Amino acid sequence: MQNSYVRSLNLDLPRDQSAILWGARKTGKTTYLRSRFESSKYYDLLDFRTRMRLTTNPSLLGEELALMPEAERQLPVILDEIQKVPELLDEVHRLIETENQSFVLCGSSARKLRRGGLNLLGGRAWGFRMLPLSWCEIPEFDLVQALTRGTLPSVYDNIRFRRSLRAYTEDYLRQEIFAEALTRNEAAFSRFFDALRFCHGEMLNYSAIARECGANSKTVRTYFEILVDTLVGYLIYPFHKRIGRETIVSAPKFYFFDLGIAGYIKGESPSQKSGSTFGNAFEHFIFLELIAARSFLDQDWEIRYWRTKNRLEVDFVLGRGEVALEVKTKLGSRSLRPILAFNREYSPKRSIVVTTESPSRRVGDVEILYFEEFLEILHSGELF
Repeated sequence: MQNSYVRSLNLDLPRDQSAILWGARKTGKTTYLRSRFESSKYYDLLDFRTRMRLTTNPSLLGEELALMPEAERQLPVILDEIQKVPELLDEVHRLIETENQSFVLCGSSARKLRRGGLNLLGGRAWGFRMLPLSWCEIPEFDLVQALTRGTLPSVYDNIRFRRSLRAYTEDYLRQEIFAEALTRNEAAFSRFFDALRFCHGEMLNYSAIARECGANSKTVRTYFEILVDTLVGYLIYPFHKRIGRETIVSAPKFYFFDLGIAGYIKGESPSQKSGSTFGNAFEHFIFLELIAARSFLDQDWEIRYWRTKNRLEVDFVLGRGEVALEVKTKLGSRSLRPILAFNREYSPKRSIVVTTESPSRRVGDVEILYFEEFLEILHSGELF
């Protein structure tokens, strides 16, 4: 039986304020909205009849809402999976302007909306993001379980998680992203999807991936843009505070939005707290917690990485270089070399190594923090 999770997202809207809630499929958007706005009028645009009716005649939305009782008019109207009927946005815009009606739009891809140059409400709606479960949302959090299964609400506590991950990846991701790509070259796209197992957590070499796929570099870049636009991946770029001897890379790194999906696509899963598979998944976990905390705290600091010509690398550089962050499951005699090199170049306000070792300690200017202690600092907003 699945747990009922209390989500950290705070979609608390003033009266007459509209919002757009983005999030990948299965992150819990619909569950959250039905609970948070249980008295609101709800349109499920995944429902075929609803979708066809409003696609054919978007003005029906306004005509139907005109019949709502006055008390119901004070609540936002929920439009779930808005990208399925992008034609509705002009009607939504009109109702916001002329009827003071508020809406919560929910979707898993803005690409179709932007591609058509359609109305994105001109900044009239606040933006929010629903993510997979975070450490702070999971009671009795189990690290190995999270790294192995991922933290999608329907998967984390599911003992048949592999079947769920396979269904999500094969039945949704592969087909949905192919449809978004607007390409007939199914063979090239299929090879690209298979190549993703070697791309996660790595610097992207678009030319090399293109050769593997039998496509050109521009097409491969577009495929990665689709992964980002459909909210199932992130690109992080190298940190360049100034042009100097360390600036030798410009390629982004790619991370999937969920630990379990990444493990399924890569064909590996950390079953114990050791080895490179566990270490890579732990780094991915900390990255996703950075994404989550930034969203929950409504902040916009950048997440980048740093790499020198000597291949010294700091996993994450936050803000404008205020925080340097390394992720290590085990610390050896040379583990601090990268972060110490970054310190000499940039003098960050904080230098932190996040680890599965305890207790936390300090070595010179470097804080070595047990991961749960670090996450408490991160989610409390005390990192910067």
